[in-house]
Amino acid sequence: MNKISDLISNHQNPPSGVGGNNFEAIILAGGLGTRLRSAVPDLPKCMAPVNGKPFILYIIEYLQKQGIHNFIFALGYKHEYFDGVLNGLPSKVNYQLSTEQEPLGTGGAIRLACNKALTENVMILNGDTMFTVDTAALSSFHSQNQADCTLCLKPMQHFDRYGVVELDKNKQVTSFKEKQFYKEGLINGGVYALNVKQFLSKELPEKFSFEKEYLEKYYTEGKIYGTIHDKYFIDIGIPEDYERAQSEFLQIFV
Repeated sequence: MNKISDLISNHQNPPSGVGGNNFEAIILAGGLGTRLRSAVPDLPKCMAPVNGKPFILYIIEYLQKQGIHNFIFALGYKHEYFDGVLNGLPSKVNYQLSTEQEPLGTGGAIRLACNKALTENVMILNGDTMFTVDTAALSSFHSQNQADCTLCLKPMQHFDRYGVVELDKNKQVTSFKEKQFYKEGLINGGVYALNVKQFLSKELPEKFSFEKEYLEKYYTEGKIYGTIHDKYFIDIGIPEDYERAQSEFLQIFV
C-alpha cells in the first residue's frame, strides 16, 4: 500500500492528455448498504456525508477533472434522496437516471443503465468506492485491445476482505481467486471499461451479479483484461472505512 502522501501527490498531478471523456460514466448507486446502517441509518451508502458532503459528489467531481461530463446514475434503494444532489450539479454535467423498480443485482443494474448509453464504451463505478484511476490510460488500453471489459486493479498487501485477480503477460484475466487472507495481490477495484454492445449481447438472467455471472463466467472466452492503478482506493461499505474517509479526504480532496 502506498503512503497517503504518495497517493495525495498522485491525485494532485493528474495525467496529461486526459482522454476520459471518451466514456460515459455509469455510477452504481442503488445498493442497500446494510453493513453501513449502524453509521448511516437513513441514507443510501453513497450519499453518506464525508466532511459534510455526500460521498458520491467526490466521485463526480474527480471524474469531471478527468474529463468525464456525461453520467448515468443507476439508482434503486431510496432513490428520492438523490434529487437534491443531482439537481445541484453544474450545468456542464449531463446525466440520465436509470432506476430499478426492484433490486436487480450489480449485473442487472448495469444492463438497465447500458440501455441508455450513447457511447460505444462506458465506464462503470461503484458509488460507495473512490478509486482515483487514470481514465486516460484506461480508455487507451481498452480501445487498443478492443476489449469486452477492462478491470481496474489495485495492488494491495495483507488483506482478507477481497479476492485476487490474476493476469497473463498481455494483461488478460486468467483467474479470479476467492476471498481469503493474501500477503499481496491485485484486487478488483470495482471500476471497469465496458463495451456496451458486447455486454448486451450476452444471454444473462434479469437479476444477476456482474462479478460472478459475467466476469467470472466469460473471462475464459471473452476479451476481459485488467489494468493496474496503484492509486488512492477506499470502499466505505463498512463503518471503519467510512470513518477513515473523514480524515483522509481532508488531506486529498481539498
